[in-house]
Amino acid sequence: MDSTVWLALIFTLAGAAVGSFLNVCIYRIPEGGSIVSPPSRCPHCGHPIRVRDNIPVISWLLLGAKCRDCRAGISFRYPLVEIATAAAAWLLFLRYGLTPAYPVVFLFVCTLIVITGIDLDHQIIPHVLTLSGIPLFAVLSVWFMEIAPLDAFLGIMIGAGVLYFVAVYYEALTGREGMGGGDVNLLAMLGGFLGWKAIPFILLASSFIGAVVGLLIVLARGKDMRYAVPFGPFLCGAAALYLFCGEALIGWLPF
Repeated sequence: MDSTVWLALIFTLAGAAVGSFLNVCIYRIPEGGSIVSPPSRCPHCGHPIRVRDNIPVISWLLLGAKCRDCRAGISFRYPLVEIATAAAAWLLFLRYGLTPAYPVVFLFVCTLIVITGIDLDHQIIPHVLTLSGIPLFAVLSVWFMEIAPLDAFLGIMIGAGVLYFVAVYYEALTGREGMGGGDVNLLAMLGGFLGWKAIPFILLASSFIGAVVGLLIVLARGKDMRYAVPFGPFLCGAAALYLFCGEALIGWLPF
C-alpha cells in the first residue's frame, strides 16, 4: 500500500480520537468545567468510562448506544462528532499533506465542530472560544495560510460589523433579539482566518442553508416562525465549505 494511503489512514484514525476529546469539550465548556480532568464519566450514573468503552465509534456500536453500567442511552451525537472529525482529518490531509498548514487548519475545523455542538445543545457560543480564537486564528492564517495581514484585519472588522449591524437593527425593528454576540464574534473569527473575501460567501451560504433548514424544522415540528434556530452551526458549515471549495465557489459571486 502506498505510503500516502497509510498516512491518510493514520491521520483519519487520529482524527477520530481527537473527535472523542471534542465531545468532552462540547459537554464541559458550557459548564465551565475542566476539559482534562476528571476522566470521562457517564453523565447519567457518573461511573468512569472504561478504556475499552472509549474507542471512537466502535465502542458506541458494541455497547448498543447504552452505558455499560446504568444502560442509559448514549446520544448519536458522540459518534457523529468522531466521524466528522475523522473525515475532516482525512480530507485536510488530502488537501494540505504534511505541511505546516495542516495542523493549523485542523485546529480551526475542530474549533468549528465544538462551536457547532455547543450551539446546537445550548444555543450559545462561548466567548472563550471566539474571543481567544479571533487573534489566534488571524495570526496563524498570516503565518501559515498566506493570508495578507490587511485581509485578516478586514475580515475581523467586516465580519463583526456586518452581523452587529444586523443584530442591532433586527432588535430595533422587531423588539426581539435575533442574533447574539456569539454569532458576531464567530464571524469575526472566521473572517480573521479566511480573509475578508470569504465573508460574502459565508453570509450567503449560511443564510440560505439556515433558511431552508429552519423552514423544514418549522414544518416538521409545527412551530411558528419565531422558533429559534441557532445560526452558529450554519456559519461554521459555510466556513468549512469555503475552506474546502472556496476557490471554485467564489467565482459564482458577482464581485
